[in-house]
Amino acid sequence: MKYKLALILLITLPVVTTAQTGGIHSFQNLNSQYNARTMGLGGDAITIYDNDLNLGLNNPAIMNYGMHGRFGFNQSIMASGVNTGALTYARRIRRTMGMVHFRYSSYGKMKRTDIDGTDLGTFTPGDFILGASAQHAFNERMSVGATLNILYSQLDTYTAFGTSLDIAGLYRDSARNLNVVGVIKNLGVQWKGFTTEKNPLPLEVQLGISHKLRHAPFRISLVAQHLQKWNLSYVDPNAKPRVDPLTGDTIQVKQSGFFDNLARHAKVQLEILIGKKLQIRTAFDYQRRKELAIVGRGGLAGFSFGAGMAFKRFSIDYGWYVYSVAGGQHGLTLNFLLSKK
Repeated sequence: MKYKLALILLITLPVVTTAQTGGIHSFQNLNSQYNARTMGLGGDAITIYDNDLNLGLNNPAIMNYGMHGRFGFNQSIMASGVNTGALTYARRIRRTMGMVHFRYSSYGKMKRTDIDGTDLGTFTPGDFILGASAQHAFNERMSVGATLNILYSQLDTYTAFGTSLDIAGLYRDSARNLNVVGVIKNLGVQWKGFTTEKNPLPLEVQLGISHKLRHAPFRISLVAQHLQKWNLSYVDPNAKPRVDPLTGDTIQVKQSGFFDNLARHAKVQLEILIGKKLQIRTAFDYQRRKELAIVGRGGLAGFSFGAGMAFKRFSIDYGWYVYSVAGGQHGLTLNFLLSKK
């Protein structure tokens, strides 16, 4: 009974948690995309339960004994030399599943100048995350997990330091191929900022559900994101009502309605399982499309695509995370089974 109560509290916590989603936060790299499978699923692949240890970066509660002895290498590239990467290793310790991981974001070379514009050379800014995750299963259906991260950022001679914590819960009904999860991400503090000012971390609360169809090769996931805040729309603070030159009517600044806000919280993910080795993936994030699509040239903004092949001791994944027609993020992940013992 106490385990059920703990899971209920975890799932209902978004109702009483409030925070902003962007603009004032430190260590935004916590929300960057680091592995190809997650990119192909539009980010936040928190519902899938299999032996892919890299998914434990998104939700430590889905870690399991099938990840024991596996090592993951992740690398992605974006425009202008920006790239991210991650190294992961998972191991079973008695009844607990553990994982250590290192993630980085590199932003390429930037020119250093003084106040007069004199060229003083170049520097390479970067963000780094060193973390450890643990998962404990109460029974075959319920498990909880947590991830502790040490955060470090460097911008030329300026540095920032912090710590963060993710906590998560999983309910799994294997007979119905159904997973229900809840995740609270980026609880923590910035201990040292680039300046004397310290900013909060990008707290986010998520719920997710996935279902593998019994007689069709489809696994469908629905992720509810940013549940700590209802209104995710952006209204230009400088926008003003205008007058229609034909009718003389005053046209107010358009506000986001109920269904528009509801859709911004939803992310739909699909995996097509072709046999036991091949997977095709796609996803759609309405919020990302509304934020990043160029006016008049929406293109594939908000969509993501990917594919993967899995063998007994090795797997390879590719993901394409589309931001806008201006560019996207391409990722490659290699997973190896190093040891079964």
